[in-house]
Parts: sequence; structure tokens; C-alpha cells
Amino acid sequence: MRVSKSLCQQFQALVTRGKSPATLETLTRADLPASSTVRAQPGECDTLVQVEYSTLNYKDALVLTGKYPGLKPPMVGGIDLVGKVLETKSDSLKVGDSIVVNGWGIGTDHFGGYAGEARIKSSWAIPLPSSLTAQCAAKIGTAGYTAMLCVQAIESNGIKPEDGTILVTGATGGVGSVSILLLSQLGYKVAALTGKADSQAPYLKSLGATEVLERSEFEADPKPLGKERFAGCVDSCGGKILANVLSMTKAYGAVAACGLAGGMPLNTTVAPFILRGVTLAGIESAFQTRVNRFQLYNRFAPLLSPEKLGLVCGEDQSVGLGQLPELGALMLKGKVKGRYIVDVSK
Repeated sequence: MRVSKSLCQQFQALVTRGKSPATLETLTRADLPASSTVRAQPGECDTLVQVEYSTLNYKDALVLTGKYPGLKPPMVGGIDLVGKVLETKSDSLKVGDSIVVNGWGIGTDHFGGYAGEARIKSSWAIPLPSSLTAQCAAKIGTAGYTAMLCVQAIESNGIKPEDGTILVTGATGGVGSVSILLLSQLGYKVAALTGKADSQAPYLKSLGATEVLERSEFEADPKPLGKERFAGCVDSCGGKILANVLSMTKAYGAVAACGLAGGMPLNTTVAPFILRGVTLAGIESAFQTRVNRFQLYNRFAPLLSPEKLGLVCGEDQSVGLGQLPELGALMLKGKVKGRYIVDVSK
């Protein structure tokens, strides 16, 4: 069988082939999946992208270390990508367009952004917003996009700045850091919860947090109801922390839950819901509609200036593919703060 010259085009990729850490390999376009089996979006991958940037998220760390549940190797991680269209069969895109992809199963179920090129479905991509550079879009990534969804949930439930403090758990992580930026600029008083309160208070206050709380206070067995302290919460922890937060949320408050870094089980009671009318809003980002993605970026991206994003992801937090396996292992140990973007050209 004769392989076209185009399919022989080579590029570097970070590939996970089992339960061992990912390694750098040289791939060709022929190695890229021609179709997708991702739920809700199966079918032909009609667009080839030159990847410029990706990011490091918790899911990525699991893939990088070979610990992602149900991983089907080989897999190229990177649940975000920002790049330019090289080829497309879509009427909605053209060659040279700058695009952003967050989620849709890339990096876990379909080759993602940890490679020089990616083949995707055009329906997964949105145009790079005019208010953002490619680098800024990468600094936002899935973590920042999830933060947008969480803040949207707080607003949609009618929580206003004058209603009281919004708690942000996992505050030094990507979702937490961007949530603090957004909430503080929207006029909310923000309390940041972290297990590193002593060392990270200056960082969190630079983002806009007005107080920094120690995580251990929220790790005890929860009571059905505690003192009403917070009008709302952005929670990326789950487990006992989320259960305690629910018990401390004010009447008619809202908690946006988007993560499970503190555990998947949730040992709570119905008390916060039937006695205080608290709303627990589940946040899913991977399969949001393109319409909602457009609306969120248009609403919140203007608040995330290069200067603000620089607080979350500084110049020393732009890394190459080769640095990712070690960083992924550190992230799983809770030793990474803010956002890391991946410059695929490094």
C-alpha cells in the first residue's frame, strides 16, 4: 500500500502506552485517528490542526502517569489545544483559522494536544475569541473554562455580591485560581480555601481573595447543618470538604461542584437542601454545546486580561512536552499551583 507524502509528515508527541509514564515519540499523520469514538460525538475527524499550545490539567496528569481509569493506550494526552487549521472538510472552518478545543474527550479518549498535530472533528472547535491571543486562550484552557461555568452557575442562581462571601476550594489549582480572578472582578468577596494557607496567601490575595482559610477546618466529619457562612461556593474538591461546605452555605445559596480531588463519595444529608434551600449545581465542561461555549467566552474572557492571566500562569509556567511527565506526577501530589501551559514548539 502506498502512503501519501502528507501522511508521512512527522512531529513530536507525548504518548502513554500503558501504566508507565508517557514518553516522547515521533509520530506521523498516519498515526492520528481518522475518526472518533467519543460518546455523543462519533464520526469522521474532518480537520487537521497544527497545535501551538496545550495545558496541564488533573486529567492530563493521570494520563501522563498512566493512572487514568479505563485508559486505552496508546494515548496522546492534552485535553486542551489551541492551534491553526491545516486541512479541513468543514464549511465552518478554513485553512489558517485559529481555533480552541476544550474537552470533547481529547487527551483521554482521542489523541489530544500533546503533539505537533492533531486530527479532530470540526464541531469540537470554536474560533479563537478576538479578545484573546493563542497563548492567553491556552492559559484559560479547560480549567479556566470550567471556572467560567462555575461562576455562571453562581450568577444563574441569583447570588449577588451583596449576598455574602463566595468560597473557592482548591484555590491554588487552575479552576480555583481563575474562579477567584473572575469573582473578584465581578465584585464578589472571595474566601480562598487551601491546604497551603501559610505559604500561598500572598498569591491568592494577589488574585483577589479577601481571606485565606485553612483546608483542615473543612476535613472533619460534617454536621447536617453548620453556621451559615457562605453565600455560594466554587468547589473542585468533593468529599468531606464539599459536605462541610454544603452545611455552611447560607439560605438559598448555591454551590457549583466541578471536581473530586478530595474524594468521590459525598456523605451529606438533605438538611441543607430542604431547610435552607441550598442548590448544588453540578458542572460538566467536556460536552457543553458550542453555543454555550461562545456565550461563556464572550461574557468572561474580557475579564481575563494578559496581566490577570499572568498572575495565574507566569512565564516560568510555560513548558515543553518533555517536562510534562514530571509535572504531572507533582500535580497528583498537590505540589502544583496555578496554570501550566504547554508550548508544543519547545
